[in-house]
Amino acid sequence: MAATTIPDAETMRSAAQAACALMKVLANPDRMLLLCELADGEKNVGELQEAVGIVQPTLSQQLAVLRDEELVSTRRDGKNIYYSIASPQALAVLKVLYQQYCTPARAKRKAK
Repeated sequence: MAATTIPDAETMRSAAQAACALMKVLANPDRMLLLCELADGEKNVGELQEAVGIVQPTLSQQLAVLRDEELVSTRRDGKNIYYSIASPQALAVLKVLYQQYCTPARAKRKAK
């Protein structure tokens, strides 16, 4: 088995800053809901609005933040714009959060 190389302090600081930036974006419940929906696959604005119940002005604002932070990418098909997760790091964090907070067994324990 190969030895693990420990990154230098500058590399660790840069990684910590990137992780904090991701966590800051994920700290908004509307953005978290949108990313959770997109974790299941590409969706258009109408599908996202229906799934998460966020009104149009707020939805557009939060999608703009996700685009600016390069967490989602877009694809246009006629009049529809489709969104998908563009960040493998964000997807990995979402999977962990889902396991910790959204699995049926955990939801039952929290309800008690």
